[in-house]
Amino acid sequence: MNDEEYREQARQWLQAHVPKHLLPESCSDSETIERVMAWVSEKHKAGYSAINHPEKYGGAGGTERQAAIFAEEEAKFDTPDYGGTVIGMNMTMDLLQAHGTEAQRIKYGKLIRSGRANVCQMFSEPSAGSDLAGIRTKAVKQGDNWILNGQKVWSSYAMDADLGLLVARCDPNVPKHKGLIFFIVDMKAPGLEVRPIRQISGRRDFNEIFLTDCAIPDDCRVGAEGDGWNCCMTILSTERNQAKGDHTFPELEPERVIKLIEQARSVRKGDGYAIDSALVRARIARFAVMEEGLRNFGRRLISMRRHDLPLPPTTPVMKLTRAPKKQQLNAFLMDLDGYSGLFSDSETDRSDLFYRYCRAAADRVAGGTQEIMLNQLSENALGMPREPRVDKSVPFNQLPSGS
Repeated sequence: MNDEEYREQARQWLQAHVPKHLLPESCSDSETIERVMAWVSEKHKAGYSAINHPEKYGGAGGTERQAAIFAEEEAKFDTPDYGGTVIGMNMTMDLLQAHGTEAQRIKYGKLIRSGRANVCQMFSEPSAGSDLAGIRTKAVKQGDNWILNGQKVWSSYAMDADLGLLVARCDPNVPKHKGLIFFIVDMKAPGLEVRPIRQISGRRDFNEIFLTDCAIPDDCRVGAEGDGWNCCMTILSTERNQAKGDHTFPELEPERVIKLIEQARSVRKGDGYAIDSALVRARIARFAVMEEGLRNFGRRLISMRRHDLPLPPTTPVMKLTRAPKKQQLNAFLMDLDGYSGLFSDSETDRSDLFYRYCRAAADRVAGGTQEIMLNQLSENALGMPREPRVDKSVPFNQLPSGS
């Protein structure tokens, strides 16, 4: 089947199947996740989930080009989605590809890519946010199990997750980066309690998690004992560049740029329309150029990964560009709408714009703050001096906050 035949087949399938999976106007977080996983399952049955991955890992056994074509066509539809899908589809599978066993790749690949399991991330703790290596959750070996005790916080979508990516400390007698261990845990395991955090917006997609003598089998360990930091870095690399896995490049696909232009043509400003303003046209052009740059850089990263080449030290550019752009885009849309960007009225209800604008600020923190990304770029890409680190070679249990 050539590319055009595949594209037409995908387009027809999407037209037939998207309508029954659309999210209703009022939809809770849990219902959203349930509908998204049903959509993933529907795609998997038709061979459109993880298209370019081997069938034994839950993929469809297709090509990179077919995956890109389907992503382009799916972007034209308002398909159900939520931020947690990237944790399973991209971050977990990249983790297992780099550090997991063959049995783990097969087991979790089939579960996640078929829509039978969604995944959350359990890294941060009350005393370990940006300093991830400062975590205190303990993992103690007991027979064939690891006994976990500690607390995690800011875990998105954990309240409805089936599996969790968790890093803990297995050896406090070595420097903090070296004494970590990584697990994929069952979120229904005895001793694991999830408490949703009610946010000011009314949503509860953030959670805190308490682990009390939670027993995790050793076959749920990913990588070697003490290799948890490298596992974390693999996951964070995927989260920050967001340029692999299902080949989606959100926020401003070419079709969405067209919609942005159409909206500017429909909004009245003075005696004319917003699109009449040279400033408005320039801002739209800037968004389009930024997105094209991100897409091209992302494709370059995909190609490098496909040929087993190391990613360049400039990968933080992806997050440093995408996160602010998302907030700038929603601010621009609010500017176009004026007061209706903040409030509802009888003619135009875009009150969610203000929420999306505020929520976009969180993307500048998630996966590493802008300041951390700038440090990585300056140190690793530009070769600038590293910040002083007095705790690098000190055993964790000898640090003031260690235990």
